[in-house]
Amino acid sequence: MAWRFATACPVVAEPIRKTPSQMASDQHLTISVYDSLESLESLRPEWEALLDEYPLSTTFSTFEWLVPWWHAFGGNDRLLLLAFRDASSGLAGLAPLAVTRRRVAGLPFRVLRFLGDGSHDSDNLDMPVRTGYEDAFSRSLLDWMRQNRNLWDICELNTLPANSATGKTLRNQLELRRWVCVTSTRPQTVVELADTWEAHLKGMSSKERGKIGLRARRLEKKYQVQIRRCSEEAEIGVMLSSLYQLHGKNWNRKGLPGTLHSPARRRFYNELAPLLLWRRRLEFWVLEIKGKIVAAQFGLRHKTTVFSLQEGFDPDFASDSVGYVLRSQVLKRLIAEGVRRYDFLGGTDDSKMRWKGKLRYYLNLHFARPFSRGSLYLKLKSTSRQAKDWLRRHLPAGVWKGWQSARRWKETQCLRAPGARG
Repeated sequence: MAWRFATACPVVAEPIRKTPSQMASDQHLTISVYDSLESLESLRPEWEALLDEYPLSTTFSTFEWLVPWWHAFGGNDRLLLLAFRDASSGLAGLAPLAVTRRRVAGLPFRVLRFLGDGSHDSDNLDMPVRTGYEDAFSRSLLDWMRQNRNLWDICELNTLPANSATGKTLRNQLELRRWVCVTSTRPQTVVELADTWEAHLKGMSSKERGKIGLRARRLEKKYQVQIRRCSEEAEIGVMLSSLYQLHGKNWNRKGLPGTLHSPARRRFYNELAPLLLWRRRLEFWVLEIKGKIVAAQFGLRHKTTVFSLQEGFDPDFASDSVGYVLRSQVLKRLIAEGVRRYDFLGGTDDSKMRWKGKLRYYLNLHFARPFSRGSLYLKLKSTSRQAKDWLRRHLPAGVWKGWQSARRWKETQCLRAPGARG
């Protein structure tokens, strides 16, 4: 019998072609630490270029916001801004962080958190990353945190945008590494603006549309009214002084000081406003009656979004709805200039929702290394929150309402100290 042998033809495998996003994800990123404001100046051009590219960038991640904030609120905290670079030394991402010390149940904790967090002035805090580098960024960040565990006990990343790509990949990495992680949300109110003022009005209730026209006409008939935006640096001092006075006057009638009485916050606004004006990112509007400022709204523009940060109006003119009229005229002007989103930032109430506000949520991401005292603290905190949820479901309505009232009273007392934005 003759044997016949089959000759195997060599199979040449097609090379696996990776997308740019996959190649970026596979890259090892190097990290540089910036621990002083002086060192940040050299990073500024790349920082700004990264934010121009990052689709979720906001004013709250800019050099103009964070440096004045640090001057006012940094105190004894430690600056730890991390710059992530790819194989060609290009800036792939930023983690603007700082370490603060806090005592919990008498024990000291080192809390790693966003630069800008803690004073209740900043929302939408984030880590800008070039598209495609999100996974590599998150892995590199957690590797750095593991290697430098002597610097921190708990990491608190508050008010991340809900659709933050970095927030999503960080959560995935934390789950894979089995780090202890506790998440929560915080409401925000956002108004998506139409292409024209007329189109935006059509989306509002007929009652609200009627009030906008009626109140504006009534005010103009009764007084000599002027609405203007801050356009020159020489105007900033007078306009800020008016904002501080009006804000405080309104809150004082409620028995509260508001927040703009704080020397640190005033220092922050005094330094911030000229920087934003120079970059054409300041939306500071006032309504004057006979040359006197009776309403003021301090906002920030970033690309096609305006963030409403602070406001004040003279309660002596409350019946004339000066704050309402100012808001409507500002929105009308912003729409004509191409602004497509008006962000009220954290919190929600009827006064925000009437402008076609939509409820959104920030993500708070708190985590710690496994088997650390930070992880024990977060587990206890999570258990406490679960117990609160159980009480809400099972306590009689009257008892729960009384407990809530006591909690709100405690929060009100916290407002009396320099802190939360009011």
